Amino acid sequence: MSFSYKNIALKTLKVLGIAIATILLLLFLIPLLFPGKVASEVKKIANEKLDTKMEFSKSRLSFFTHFPSLTVSLDDLSLTGSAPFSNDTLLKAEQVAFGINLKRLIFDNEVKINKLYVSKALINIMVNQKGQANYNIYKAPDDKEDKNKEPEEGTAIRLERIDLEDCHVKYNDRSAKVLIDAKGFNYVGKGNLSEDIFDLNTDAKIDNIDFYYNRTAYLRKKELRADLITRINTHALSFILQKNELRINKLPLEFTGLFTILRDGYKINIKAASKNSTLKDLFSVMPPEYLTWMEETEISGKSDLLFTFKGDYNVAKNQKPDLAFNLKINEGAINYQNAPAPLTDFQMDLNAILPSLDVQKLLINLNTLKFKVGEKDYFTAYLHSKGFNEMTVNASVKGALDLATVDAAIGLNTMELKGILKTNIQARGVFSTSKKLFPKTIGGISLRNGWLKTDSYPNPITDITLVANVLNKAGTFEDLIVAVAPASFVFEGNPMYVNATLSDFSDLAYNAKIKGELNVGRIYKVFSQKGVDITGYAKADLSLKGKQSYATTGQYSKLDNRGTIILKNIKATSELFPKAFYIKQGNFRFQNEKMWFEKFDAFYGKSDFAINGYLLNTINYFLESHGTLSGEFNMKSKLINVDEFMALKKGENTDRNIDVEYAKEDHPKMSGVVIVPRNLNVGLTTNVDKVEYNGLVLNKLAGKVSVTKEGFYLKNTTFNIIDCIVGVDASYKDESPTSAHFDAHFTAKDFSVQKAYKEIPMFHDMVTAAEKAEGIIGIDYTIKGDLNGNMGPIYESLEGEGILNLRDVKVKGLKLFDGISSQTGQDGLNNPDLKGIEIKSNIDNNLIHIQPFTFSVASFRPTIKGTTSFDGLLDLRMRLGLPPFGLVGFPITITGTHDDPKIKIFSKTGQKIFDAIYDEKNNKVIREEKVSKRKVKAKS
Repeated sequence: MSFSYKNIALKTLKVLGIAIATILLLLFLIPLLFPGKVASEVKKIANEKLDTKMEFSKSRLSFFTHFPSLTVSLDDLSLTGSAPFSNDTLLKAEQVAFGINLKRLIFDNEVKINKLYVSKALINIMVNQKGQANYNIYKAPDDKEDKNKEPEEGTAIRLERIDLEDCHVKYNDRSAKVLIDAKGFNYVGKGNLSEDIFDLNTDAKIDNIDFYYNRTAYLRKKELRADLITRINTHALSFILQKNELRINKLPLEFTGLFTILRDGYKINIKAASKNSTLKDLFSVMPPEYLTWMEETEISGKSDLLFTFKGDYNVAKNQKPDLAFNLKINEGAINYQNAPAPLTDFQMDLNAILPSLDVQKLLINLNTLKFKVGEKDYFTAYLHSKGFNEMTVNASVKGALDLATVDAAIGLNTMELKGILKTNIQARGVFSTSKKLFPKTIGGISLRNGWLKTDSYPNPITDITLVANVLNKAGTFEDLIVAVAPASFVFEGNPMYVNATLSDFSDLAYNAKIKGELNVGRIYKVFSQKGVDITGYAKADLSLKGKQSYATTGQYSKLDNRGTIILKNIKATSELFPKAFYIKQGNFRFQNEKMWFEKFDAFYGKSDFAINGYLLNTINYFLESHGTLSGEFNMKSKLINVDEFMALKKGENTDRNIDVEYAKEDHPKMSGVVIVPRNLNVGLTTNVDKVEYNGLVLNKLAGKVSVTKEGFYLKNTTFNIIDCIVGVDASYKDESPTSAHFDAHFTAKDFSVQKAYKEIPMFHDMVTAAEKAEGIIGIDYTIKGDLNGNMGPIYESLEGEGILNLRDVKVKGLKLFDGISSQTGQDGLNNPDLKGIEIKSNIDNNLIHIQPFTFSVASFRPTIKGTTSFDGLLDLRMRLGLPPFGLVGFPITITGTHDDPKIKIFSKTGQKIFDAIYDEKNNKVIREEKVSKRKVKAKS
């Protein structure tokens, strides 16, 4: 009996072994039987269904990549986005694998994709300012197709699982000013994705997620966990959030609602809530630098958080959803390292509503904000406001705090505070600068015996005193009074003192005294991060008294502004320029309406400036929100490098204009154009030894330069280039960080034609015949057009006219004249001497139209006219007047290109050149110039 059991066991093992071996063999053989079929079908469906470009290095079919699924894997896959992002990456993955339905592949010879695996990918979703997105890559079905038609057999996508492993997901929506950057994104989604409506079960984990709104970080380096059930309607591409539990660090959030993706926007109705969570859980969402502080701090209290986002988002139709936020904190307490007096009774009730994401409709209800520190110190406030530019306000702030006690309770690790702070301010009414309204206000703030020290600098700011009072009984600008008496502090042994009274803000009356000196570099380090190397010194002794209207109406005798400011070794940046300005020395003197620059030496990169002169109305400029600085200066410089001012150049300035930042992202290889400040109306009498611009060197630039809000102007200006004095009147205006417009009139009498051809790019392109010419020419030309993102001319945009005077020019070896000489049999035509000839021409749409001009050569009198292009196309007509006086002659046509001219004698039939078409509004070339296929007969 035991023998039979042994035989049965051996047979069973053999069968199992054969079965396993067969299965393993099939696992190896099946991919070998269908490799071309699967790869070709995947490519086919990509080309049919996707309106984009997909590339991958290699493909393979295997059971072992995502066992036990049979998958076709595409390595190093890249996918570009939809217009206008067709040159930008939408997806770049180390591997993308498609799970194949094995039964349908073997028995029906069909490729049915039911699973999607993406590994180590960058998923880069982009939306521009107009609301255009890069993810619209799926080809919409043709409306003309019969909707009742049965689907064709073949490759189909019926997903049951989506798996993302260690991906980097970036969502940058400029229209909504939202940036989400998620690293270490792991996602598994399961469901019958082939159905029109299905439930998607999701398990997601993100190691680090950043969330920015309007370039401000609200989440940084946070860990996220998600357990979600989402009902998806593929017809409407909508997502119904049913069970959606998130955890950001330790803060739990529940999401419910609806999100529908449209081709031109979104439909949104989302609610996120965190109920009955702890204050410590809420604080875990704070920036990562505060996490160590949390470990050393006892935090208690309850918090409720509610966030709603509801409405349609469509940039073209100017539709935006409503945003609402509510936060309640009760019984809060913060005790850092067992402080002697903890912060207790912390309460907050904040409700904010932003209808249609319109800040002008903003509603803020801070019903309660209060806390206690110890037995005596307290702070309480409320704020109710509606609107923004015209804001209805009802607010109150009361408090009495010993800052040293507050510091100990909260545990401000990076700074130490001391001083007695008291405040009591009530305000109620309307704030509107346009209507000159200010809320009825009474109250003040005082800080005495103040002391501030940070870990960025060893010495504190001491003896800080601030006593400020505000009073407004009538609710108008006219009735507003603000008194600062006094404000002072001591730093590094140097006292700084301010005493000021401001009244009647409809026509501001000011009376202020400012005195003291300051080591700017050191005080900057008090508030800055370690390692920042900024130096500087400032000293002020000012007495300012007057009214705004005295300066604007020319009543300068009523002003009493006097005193001095001295600056040394100061660094300053502007959001318009990539580098910092370095003020080596600045001595300023105030005299009523003028601020005199008595000695001003500054540097910007390699460029230097020595300036003296004055600015007008400087006080009004600082008081007004949109003021303009006016003035007259003399400026000397050894070098101005224009390239360093180009907006997209690299530099140490990280606080740039948002349009500049967007342009740098979109055009990483461009230098940008120079952006002219809009708040200046300044005249400069200049004397510059050298100007460098895009490879050109201009020497001894002198003349009048004006900077206004309309742009940059040169008037009666001269400079030396290639040993010739050039006169220029010009204007320049930037239109965006990557485009500008110019209009210039150039004159020059003694131009070396050969040097101009070699060293001036535009001359090289306009006068291609100068390659074989030597001698002296003169120019009188007016030209205007647009500049591209590298400050170079867009030739298709140029318009101009003028005269080229060939004063004494010899041409040798030019193919055009050599060809005419060869065709006519007259050797004297191939190397003509041209003297005293004026050539008039005009430029339009990349074409140069040459008016008829006649010259003498070897007893012949040629007359030439016609059209040439910046790209070298030719359509010229020539009449070769025969000796002795040129009364008798014959026609010649010259077509082809400068490098390969086609010459026909006794012919009037040439080639018409269609001009380029240029879109001035969008700085875009719609069509380049081209030659007509039809021959045209010259007009007599």
